[in-house]
Amino acid sequence: MDPKTADLPTTVGALKASEHADRQYETVKDELRRNLLARLQSGQPVFDGIVGYDDTVVPQVVNAILSRHNFILLGLRGQAKTRILRQLTGLLDPLVPALAGSELNDHPLNPTSHEGHAILAEQGDNAEVRWIPRAERYIEKLATPDATVADMIGDIDPIKASRLGTQLGDPRSVHYGLLPRANRGVFAINELPDLSGKVQVALFNVMQEGDVQIRGYPIRIPLDVLLVFSANPEDYTARGKIVTPLKDRIGSEIRTHYPHDVQDAMRVTAQEAWLDRNVTLPDFVREAVEQVAFVAREDPRVDHHSGVSQRLPITLAEAVASNAERRALLRGDTQPVARVTDLYGALSAITGKIELEYEGELKGGDKVARDMVRNAIGRAFAGHPAAADVEAIVSWFDEDQMLRLPTDGSYAEQLEAASEAAGLMDAVNAADPDGSDAERAALAEFILEGLHAQRKIGRSEERGYVGREERIDPGGRPRSFN
Repeated sequence: MDPKTADLPTTVGALKASEHADRQYETVKDELRRNLLARLQSGQPVFDGIVGYDDTVVPQVVNAILSRHNFILLGLRGQAKTRILRQLTGLLDPLVPALAGSELNDHPLNPTSHEGHAILAEQGDNAEVRWIPRAERYIEKLATPDATVADMIGDIDPIKASRLGTQLGDPRSVHYGLLPRANRGVFAINELPDLSGKVQVALFNVMQEGDVQIRGYPIRIPLDVLLVFSANPEDYTARGKIVTPLKDRIGSEIRTHYPHDVQDAMRVTAQEAWLDRNVTLPDFVREAVEQVAFVAREDPRVDHHSGVSQRLPITLAEAVASNAERRALLRGDTQPVARVTDLYGALSAITGKIELEYEGELKGGDKVARDMVRNAIGRAFAGHPAAADVEAIVSWFDEDQMLRLPTDGSYAEQLEAASEAAGLMDAVNAADPDGSDAERAALAEFILEGLHAQRKIGRSEERGYVGREERIDPGGRPRSFN
């Protein structure tokens, strides 16, 4: 026996005599409401790991649960819709009783199904009770166009009818689908518009009236379930739509969004990205990674209807760390430190996450991604303390000077090269006086890349960092700039 249920009633008679009998008629929506009120009163967060929704989405979800509404989360991809729905299980009781042998999780003192009533009629107080953990009371279905009413609601099972010796119209001959099996729990459907209209009609009939027709036989199923949905509003016309009667029966429609603040977005990425390894990502690298998503969401070459998922900076941060890790292994460094230029080595984590408009398709995904990385670095640099006093650096390059950092050299060699540019190391030392050689070398490169992104200096493929104006090399050929 499970130690968690060892001291709990195991028969209907024992359950009647216990404190659990007091909640025999509490619905799942009342249960969620009760636990949510207790959580709010204690000051605990409603959801764990949900960042940036404290003043927008979370209050609306709380209102929906307190109102005992079925609800839908509408938002573009990568906006934590599924995570919110799955965390609803945290508002359920840890364990609830059910009749053993019942397919629909019947409450031992208030059964729903024909089967549950039959068990009680036959066994009475000796009927066995099982205890269901909260995790088993959440059922999730990814909507697909081929999903059927049988999948969601159920179907007549001729073999079952034959074995029981019943007519096909008898409720005992029904093979129940996912929704009835979620009785006394939460049933979540992701990408709701992908369901066919026929299946959606079957859903709203259950939601409102509690009965359905299965193969022409009317069957009453008074289900106790919270129905929650997620959908991308742009999919209403792209892949399907939510039928009007179903929308009318959904109590609350809640809009999700991407993080409004870069710091919130960085917290999400730090929470979700796999960065638990021997690689240092300086704060300016982390911010540049996050700014790529913000730039992409504003770039006219990117399809805004499709959205730019928060998964982009998450996978980009992982790829940047891996690029730094690979470089350190090849050079024998023991302290890998990521640089902003590692973003250019991780373009594959960007191009697969964006849908391009016609103009973007003409230029190509790699070119668009490079432009976004450069703009993101410029934004991160603009708010960095090192950007406060760069006139000396810019003036030095404007005097026809050039600088190439030895990417294959040691960090000490990179710092030595960086010291040739007037004012560069002063800016590094002022911004990070206690950093390691690796971190200060990464910062020096960030300053140069930031100035290049702001078009205050240029970058030549042949000569490295140069002045703003395009110049002619000794061979008479114009230098190419990124």
